[in-house]
Amino acid sequence: MILQPKNLSIAPMMDWTTRHARNFLRLCNPHARLYTEMVTTQALVFGDVPRHLRFEAEEHPIALQLGGSDLKDLVHCTKLGEDWGYDEVNLNVGCPSDRVQQGRIGACLMAEPDHVGEVLAAMQAAVKIPVTVKHRIGIDGLERYEDMLDFVDRVAARGCTHFIVHARIAILAGLSPKENREVPPLRYTDVYRLKQDRPHLTIEINGGIKTVDEIVGHWQHTDGVMIGREAYQNPYLLVQARRLWGDTELPSRADILNAYLPFVERELAAGCPLNQITRHILGLFQGMPGGRRYRQVLSTRAHLPGAGLDVLLDAAAATGISA
Repeated sequence: MILQPKNLSIAPMMDWTTRHARNFLRLCNPHARLYTEMVTTQALVFGDVPRHLRFEAEEHPIALQLGGSDLKDLVHCTKLGEDWGYDEVNLNVGCPSDRVQQGRIGACLMAEPDHVGEVLAAMQAAVKIPVTVKHRIGIDGLERYEDMLDFVDRVAARGCTHFIVHARIAILAGLSPKENREVPPLRYTDVYRLKQDRPHLTIEINGGIKTVDEIVGHWQHTDGVMIGREAYQNPYLLVQARRLWGDTELPSRADILNAYLPFVERELAAGCPLNQITRHILGLFQGMPGGRRYRQVLSTRAHLPGAGLDVLLDAAAATGISA
């Protein structure tokens, strides 16, 4: 165990870190910071604000990630985040999808560090909660460490002090978002070097981190670790990570599932389809006896009309536990 644990957070992931997922992930680890999916400013300016921003009190600490580039809209949405009780607002400067590029959102903004610095300064001035930025180590044509350092320096000059760095470049032309999470090689040493060169800034690292030992290793060089897909595909990793905070009696997978059932019942009673809830907990028994059958039951039955809590209980029974 590290005597003074650093930051641990769960990455914002489109279609993944929904309210249903976050409630489950909070049960796995009470110490980690949770992030919403990226919410575009347009969705909040013109859409259903409660649908996008509501969350349960148990989810704290929780950050709202915004996607956008218009200063006025970002300030407005940052204020909404504070009003709704979020602990942090984060600007997405890392998403590589074609759709967000067309809206001047995400990783393409790494080519506009002065604009990013300007909007972050305005966002910070509008609220009392922290405003942070999540970005890549580079994009097409701006792939050197020096390019990332220039981006960070120009943004930091406008008052931003907290940077979450995905340790891959984003290739904006020719790769899909999925490929951008896998194809560009991880360059952890660039993030380590950034912390070395700018020790006064808070630097967290993201990308391909899968084990507790890896979390500890990255903590030696940075201020925090952000876990992405592994937290979703193997959520019990987050339970195991609780030992880093001195937790000695860890809940079992069955304990986590049982603790989640009241939330599932409430959501079903409110009319939420079961599969929108259970798709987030498919990885709970990964690698365990009965784990494949557990997934199979949920995958084949949770989407059926009228599917209820009995489906989840049957899936749990396939693992040999009694939920």
